[in-house]
Amino acid sequence: MRQIPPARPVFSVEDRARIVSLIDDALASGNLTLGRCTDQFEQAVADSVGTPFAVAVSSGTAALEIVLRAMGVEGREVVVPTNTFFATAAAVLHAGAVVRFADVDEDSLALSAETLEAAITPRTAGVVAVHIGGAVSPDIEAVAKVCEQRDLFLIEDAAHAHGATLGNRSAGTFGAAGTLSFYPTKVVTSGEGGMIVTADERLRDEALMYRDQGKASFLGGDHVRLGAAWRMSELHAAVGLVQWARLEEFVANRRRVAAIYDEALAALPGITPLPVSRDDANYYKYLALLDADIDRATLKKALKAEHGVALSGEVYASPLHRQPVFAAAVDREFPVADDVCHRHVCLPVHSDMTEDEAAQVIDGLRAQLHDLRTR
Repeated sequence: MRQIPPARPVFSVEDRARIVSLIDDALASGNLTLGRCTDQFEQAVADSVGTPFAVAVSSGTAALEIVLRAMGVEGREVVVPTNTFFATAAAVLHAGAVVRFADVDEDSLALSAETLEAAITPRTAGVVAVHIGGAVSPDIEAVAKVCEQRDLFLIEDAAHAHGATLGNRSAGTFGAAGTLSFYPTKVVTSGEGGMIVTADERLRDEALMYRDQGKASFLGGDHVRLGAAWRMSELHAAVGLVQWARLEEFVANRRRVAAIYDEALAALPGITPLPVSRDDANYYKYLALLDADIDRATLKKALKAEHGVALSGEVYASPLHRQPVFAAAVDREFPVADDVCHRHVCLPVHSDMTEDEAAQVIDGLRAQLHDLRTR
């Protein structure tokens, strides 16, 4: 039986050769950080996203913390959706701010204008909106309007959203800055790494200092910010640069797989896909909600054991207000996040996934949902 993993990084023979060549050039030059590959990677991302500036850093988490520090959040409150990865809220705390959790919308699993309004207090300085699963939050423009009306900054955690758009605008262009992650499971990977995209020259300049131990310039000078070793190495940049050139191809294939899933799930009781625009999302994840009588853990176990299908990790299995480390930040209930985090699944989508593999996922899902509903 063919095994279908939850995620699969894609490197063609040609791309591997190109990466090796770029790394060899870097090794020969002796310039192993913040060199030519990093410059080219930054320019490629900026051109693709449509921002004047992009700053490569060591991770998506670092990207968030750098932007938050540049916004001067220390001692202030930042709204974060409770349905997000640990790093979103952790970056707020590491930057010296206070986390203020907000509930999410059932159709997007993301922050909405309504849930944002409910979370704002007189202490709130800004908001981190998160694009879940590779789809730009459909309410992001309304969220941005609330931020403008309340004089709050808006940062987009676009870790999932490489190449995703809404109304011909790219993820990362609706607020003061956007942050990307290039972790190995992402649509584009650099192994480890992240990127800040922004149209704000001041934020760009701050990021350049923060990523290099807070120095006034790369080649020397005083330390003027409390930065860290948040640089991207040339080796990681080489991988990211070659991968980014494949972004359109990767997204196109993911959308083809999503179309197959959409058609099949429309006739499959027990599971409902999230309403996502296939022309805009990158399908980092293919999200669907299970009916309340379907046990997710049982379904996942049976799919893997009997059909060789490993579902992707949830986004997210447990909301942050249920994580012990953030207990002090919880002052109310978040019923929608509790519900959707408990019921959703992510069908596997790879940048080189075949129709046969998609059919195997559907056949397994159909069989197991039937079994679970007739027990």
